[in-house]
Amino acid sequence: MKLLSFTYKNGNGGHKKSYGIWARDGVIDLGKRMGDRYPTIKSLLAGQALAEAAVYRQQPPDHCAEAISYLPVIEDPGKIICVGMNYAEKRLEFNEKNNEPTLFIRFADSQTGHNATLLKPGDSSEFDYEGELAVIIGKSCFRTSVEHAMQFVAGYSCYMDGSVRDWQHTWYTAGKNWPLTGSFGPYLTTQDEVDDPQALGIRTWLNGRIVQDDNTGNMVHKIAELISYISTFTHLKPGDVIITGSPGGVGKKRVPPLFLRQGDRIEVEIEGLGRLSNTVSEAHFMAEEPCLS
Repeated sequence: MKLLSFTYKNGNGGHKKSYGIWARDGVIDLGKRMGDRYPTIKSLLAGQALAEAAVYRQQPPDHCAEAISYLPVIEDPGKIICVGMNYAEKRLEFNEKNNEPTLFIRFADSQTGHNATLLKPGDSSEFDYEGELAVIIGKSCFRTSVEHAMQFVAGYSCYMDGSVRDWQHTWYTAGKNWPLTGSFGPYLTTQDEVDDPQALGIRTWLNGRIVQDDNTGNMVHKIAELISYISTFTHLKPGDVIITGSPGGVGKKRVPPLFLRQGDRIEVEIEGLGRLSNTVSEAHFMAEEPCLS
C-alpha cells in the first residue's frame, strides 16, 4: 500500500489537506473516510490502523492525480534524524574515518513534497543534492535490539536531503534547515511491499543526467542497526523519520563542483518506492523578514 499526504481544491475555491492511498487511476481519500479518528498519516500510524486503512484499497479513487498537490509524506514528524557518511563511496569522497553513525537533525518546516519547488538560499552558492532512503517509524521504540528493530518500521520513501554546503561550517545543522531545502515523497510504501530494503537501487537525476547511482545494500550502517543505535538515546515514535544517508557523487566533490541552480530539476528514484521530483528556485529573503508560517 502506498500512502500520500496532499491538498486538493474544495468547493469554496480554497484548498483542503488530506491523505490517502495511491492507486493507478487516482487517489483514494482516507481523510474523507477515516479523518474523524485519524486526520493524518502520522495519526494513522500512531493508532496502529494501517490494516484498517487497507480495507479501502479497492474503492474507486476520489481524486485524479492531476487534481492534487503533494505534501511531505509526514508533514510534521516529531523527529527527522539524518545519517551522514553512510555509503562507502561517500565516505571515501569526504575521507570519513568515524566508525559510529554520523547523525544530525532536520526540522520539519525545512521540507516540501513531490513536484513542489525546492528553494536554493540566496545566501548560498553551494546548494547540493543528496538522494536518500527515508525510513518511517510505525510503532513506539526505545532501546530495541538490532534483531527486533525492523518490526518498528511502517514503510519507506524517497528523500532529497538538500545541503547548503557553504553553511555546513563545523557541523551540519546550519546547512540542512533552510526553508524548503528538503523534499519527502512521493508516498510511503508500506513495509509489506518491500521484500528487502537493503537491496534497492537508488539514483539521483539532475536535469535528466544520473549523478548518483548506488544500492541500499552498500550502506555502512544498515537500517536495523540505525534504529537500534538511535533508539538507545531517544524514544522513536510513530511518524518519526530516519534519513539513511546519501551515496557518493554529490556535487561538492565533483571536479568542477556541480551545484543546484534556478530552474534545475532534481529527482530521486528508489527501486519500488517511486521517483521524487522537484524543480529549484532561488529564494530571496529580506534582512529582517518575519518567520515563515
